[in-house]
Amino acid sequence: MKYLLTLRTLWHCLNMERKHLWAALLLLAIACFVFPASSDSLLRISLKKRQLDISSLNVANVARLEDRYGKHVMKDIEKKKKKKKSDTNSDIVSLKNYLDAQYYGDISIGSPPQNFTVIFDTGSSNLWVPSSRCYFSIACWIHSKYKARKSSTYTKKGESCSIHYGSGSISGFLSQDNVQVGDLVVTDQVFIEATRESSVTFIVAKFDGILGLGFKEIAVGNTTPVWYNMVKQDLVKEPVFSFWLNRDINAKEGGELVFGGVDPKHFKDKHTYVPLTQKGYWQFKMGDFSIGNQSTGFCEGGCAAIVDSGTSLLAGPTAVVTQVNHAIGAEGVLSMECKETISQYGEMIWDLLVSGVTPDQICLQVGLCYLNGAQHLSSNIRSVVEKENEGSSIGEAPLCTACEMAVIWMQNQLKQKTTKESVLEYVNQLCEKLPSPMGQSVIDCNSISSMPNVTFNIGDKDFVLTPDQYILKTGEGIATICLSGFVALDVPPPRGPLWILGNVFMGVYHTVFDYGNLQLGFAEAA
Repeated sequence: MKYLLTLRTLWHCLNMERKHLWAALLLLAIACFVFPASSDSLLRISLKKRQLDISSLNVANVARLEDRYGKHVMKDIEKKKKKKKSDTNSDIVSLKNYLDAQYYGDISIGSPPQNFTVIFDTGSSNLWVPSSRCYFSIACWIHSKYKARKSSTYTKKGESCSIHYGSGSISGFLSQDNVQVGDLVVTDQVFIEATRESSVTFIVAKFDGILGLGFKEIAVGNTTPVWYNMVKQDLVKEPVFSFWLNRDINAKEGGELVFGGVDPKHFKDKHTYVPLTQKGYWQFKMGDFSIGNQSTGFCEGGCAAIVDSGTSLLAGPTAVVTQVNHAIGAEGVLSMECKETISQYGEMIWDLLVSGVTPDQICLQVGLCYLNGAQHLSSNIRSVVEKENEGSSIGEAPLCTACEMAVIWMQNQLKQKTTKESVLEYVNQLCEKLPSPMGQSVIDCNSISSMPNVTFNIGDKDFVLTPDQYILKTGEGIATICLSGFVALDVPPPRGPLWILGNVFMGVYHTVFDYGNLQLGFAEAA
């Protein structure tokens, strides 16, 4: 399975404030402002930085209220239509970065243009947005919807299709219309009108849909990806696009996605290029992986790796990620959440049980779950790497899950007429035995300076990540929470072992996706 780790675990730690800080941090997904074409004839998608603030605690409400920047984008597009272009074969479009978790950008579909925020995802190949015919999915009601009847360039296709993600799926039907990305207008682009979005992840996400930048081989419905049509219709100068992600949490600009080439200001020195080993995903052969100066030995003979702009973290084999987390003193996420739940809400849960509230309503009343008791807020959105893994789940929000387990444990103890103090102690001990799903782990923020560097060998060159670069941090003061940037992913041979290099890696190393020569290039980001 491939991760769109949108940062991607929705945490609720220590108190209600920290709970929502985590919820905001680990949602993944991506958006952009559209700016006029630049003089260097590149299509840029700028990444905007957003500070995490307490006003963003209710992520679902924030996503609904931000109105997708529609009015601002519409004005920009109208200005561009009146502007005489000096060069139409390349451009640069701006992206926004939400908490280093979601990189999303604006596009438009139809005539006149209808605006949408999308993830620019190198790990998938389809373009999809919510449809006006999506009636029964909450996500569609709080995001922008495509209205075919309002577009003079719409062409009906009608074939049904679906895409499965680890945290849910979307389904709908194919349609055709013009798609505008920055100043580039891709004509007759086939895309998916989503009539069903089955995951709460899509409700709280800051994006409307996804624009895939992978290869046609993995496109659902045998459709031609937007990027292919950009090249085919001679809209870009070169068959190359590149990502520069600014990981500076204080920076206003989050970075840029450049279509048609590269911007020399985005990187230092020369790129190291490696050939693709398989079309579909942007996959190549990676060499050894080291912790400190010590080789893990796991990839000495080479490992498959995928560069994925839709993934926030670094996913690798459990055997290696376990070594990383041991070296940095990481603690299992679910165990921590469980213990924090008992610490903060244990007595309340006990009192509700004693007062006769039915077990299935307790976590709803406490406020740790919703939607019929299952919060299902995910730390990431997974897309497909192995078809046989389609539909596997990521898991529910840790706090909701911990609450539901605590209710079961306490209910059993209550039948034995045990004291409240002994029950809470017993449940806390059970929390320590919980496995950590997906290998996600938290670490002591005070120990970052003593953690080792990690090194990826790519093209016989070492690419180093420091602790400050592979540890995600949010909050301030006592509310600061740190998360390991590594999660476990086990893909068996011959496809695996497999690494997925997401935004944690791409933020440090400027990445060139060379479609013309079927290769990837990496250089230190400026």
